[in-house]
Amino acid sequence: MLNQPMVEKLHALRLRGMAEGFAQQQEDPRYRQLCFEERFALLVDQQWNWRQNRALERRLKEGRLGGPACGEDIDFHAARGLDRELVRSLLHDSDWVRRHQPIVLTGATGLGKTYLAKAFGQKACRDGFTAYFTTTEKKVSGVTGRPSGI
Repeated sequence: MLNQPMVEKLHALRLRGMAEGFAQQQEDPRYRQLCFEERFALLVDQQWNWRQNRALERRLKEGRLGGPACGEDIDFHAARGLDRELVRSLLHDSDWVRRHQPIVLTGATGLGKTYLAKAFGQKACRDGFTAYFTTTEKKVSGVTGRPSGI
């Protein structure tokens, strides 16, 4: 069987993740021990994950979130007056996005408003929503989101 024409067809069908998975399977002899259904399932999973990752990358880029702000890395020990339970509930499943409720963060300079806003936006993107980061004239950071069309 000629593999190259098949890989080219996978690329033509825009199944790049599956093509990459097939190449991995060809290089690793451990995959030969698996039956057809198991190998095919791995290829389908590879394609699914590839598309999900691409969609997440696109949402993060279009949201102008920049930087590695992450909700799991929020420091609650600093004296900023953060309500740990409120922040965690907002980060839990991005329900605030489903309810079309924007988040507006206010406070003194240096408290981490930008980081928090970007962390909320990143979590919304990971949950399949789109987000857009912006600041206002009064330097209030905020993130709004809407359901994504994935």
